[in-house]
Amino acid sequence: MPPDSAAPDSSVRASPIEVLRSVFGYDRFRGAQADIVDHLIAGGDALVLMPTGGGKSLCYQIPSLCRDGVGIVVSPLIALMQDQVSALRQLGIRAAALNSTLSYGEQVEIERQMRGGDIDIVYVAPERLMTEAFLTQLERCRLALFAIDEAHCVSQWGHDFRPEYLQLGALPERFPHVPRVALTATADGPTRTEIVEKLRLGEGRQFVAGFDRPNIRYRVAAKGSSARHQLLRFIRADHEGDAGIVYRLSRAKVEETAQWLREQGLDALPYHAGLDKTVRAANQDRFLKEEGVIMVATIAFGMGIDKPNVRFVAHLDLPKSLEAYYQETGRAGRDGLPADAWMVYGMQDVARLRQMVEGSEASEQQKRLEHRKLDSLLGYCETTRCRRQVLLDYFADHCEPCGNCDTCLEPVESFDGTVAAQKALSCVYRTGQRFGAGHLIDVLMGAETERIASLGHDKLSTWGIGRDFGKEEWRSIFRQLVAAGLLRVDVTGHGGLSLTPACRTVLRGEQAIQFRRDAVRKAQRERVRRTAAGEDEGLFQALRKLRLDLAREQGVPPYVIFHDNTLLDMARERPGSLDELSQLSGVGQAKLSKYGEAFLEGISLFEG
Repeated sequence: MPPDSAAPDSSVRASPIEVLRSVFGYDRFRGAQADIVDHLIAGGDALVLMPTGGGKSLCYQIPSLCRDGVGIVVSPLIALMQDQVSALRQLGIRAAALNSTLSYGEQVEIERQMRGGDIDIVYVAPERLMTEAFLTQLERCRLALFAIDEAHCVSQWGHDFRPEYLQLGALPERFPHVPRVALTATADGPTRTEIVEKLRLGEGRQFVAGFDRPNIRYRVAAKGSSARHQLLRFIRADHEGDAGIVYRLSRAKVEETAQWLREQGLDALPYHAGLDKTVRAANQDRFLKEEGVIMVATIAFGMGIDKPNVRFVAHLDLPKSLEAYYQETGRAGRDGLPADAWMVYGMQDVARLRQMVEGSEASEQQKRLEHRKLDSLLGYCETTRCRRQVLLDYFADHCEPCGNCDTCLEPVESFDGTVAAQKALSCVYRTGQRFGAGHLIDVLMGAETERIASLGHDKLSTWGIGRDFGKEEWRSIFRQLVAAGLLRVDVTGHGGLSLTPACRTVLRGEQAIQFRRDAVRKAQRERVRRTAAGEDEGLFQALRKLRLDLAREQGVPPYVIFHDNTLLDMARERPGSLDELSQLSGVGQAKLSKYGEAFLEGISLFEG
């Protein structure tokens, strides 16, 4: 019988740097890899947080090869196990996976190899690992370590919760001298604490690598009238022929979106837990092995996906938290080359997620935590700061403004929206807190519709007080009020908006409100293009050409001179002096001094 697996201090068979070079073909470890490997080889326990593509697998694969015995890797998905085993076998490593796809004879043979020391690494699902029969088998083997991959699955209220992971906390009782390492690409503070507690890693070291994925460009926009058309424009403009993942919240939306993308000529496949497992496996296989395939999926897809050249991850529905968002977007650009994380969202997304939290069986304390997580996600969506900074701050990591997200590339201005907020909130109150944004906007803009007249809403004090903004501007304002928690959406009814207690200080004038200006200005731009006289559109294009010429002279992007929003204001207002020009949004003193005369001359020449 092989030596007792409980015996401490397994002998070391090879040095880690030799294994790294000879087996994996790398000259040196990256980041904290060397420290993690040395710690595990010495017999210590650890929690490892490392971004996707950061080399987590090496952190347990090399110790499994260096220590005497077989490394047991806990993995939640058969597909992930098979990918890892195939890759290791290509390197000449004796690896296997124990799962339901094997015949009884094949399983028996792998267990014989484990007992005989003829295998290096075995992947196994948590539910199989924790059966009494398999634990008894392990007691007859020399064990190098336990590696618990995708360890965030232990978090009961996390985005990928697997109840079987909770049982893994019993391992140290059964195998007290076998080192354990839990690994994940994402875990905020509460989830990290939960992993340590549930897996009983309190005595182990925590290795937290930076969370930054500098090759990913983060972009977020409000949902328009057709989110799927927004998605199609994004793919056509930036990712024609690329592999990508599109996340939807429901199975029905997955099927619908995949079908629609196929009708547009894209190679799109559905993936969700309700699909026949043969179809699901075939779709995943095509995604992994072919180029340019787009997978439309629920969160059932993606955990541990090793495809390195996923060039974009798109969300047409809000994920449940920033933690989930980070995990899902991390599936893009694993090869370190440029990739996009693109997302659109709207008021209904916010309402649906809040309803899911309230409808769960969680404790009130846990619900408060989930609401805070959702608030953090909405703060990320609405931020005027660098998105990467906001995302990393959530994980207690930090960076300088990245220059590779939408808010850095097209800086977002904010404006004092206190009066606009008061108008919107007052309109909600005076109409009875039961109407959706469309009707409320009609009231604010003084629309003369049959419905407004029949309800008597044209007699309200709020009828017609919002003509200073257009419909799209008001939609943006209502969306931001919902995101700020000042309005709630009744999803069980017809999307009616009602006030929350938090709005009182705004209505009383005790709290100021800042709104993002980008959504408003984009709406103004579209309205100018649709309704302005041809000469306004012509002037706008003339100013864009002037801006491009100035940018080329300096070798800078055009937007650093003036944004389109500012040029649209110039086309509409037609300032005739520096003082008038200085009143427009986006024209500061430095730009006024540097470019003011040139743009005034451009306007003058156009007017001829």
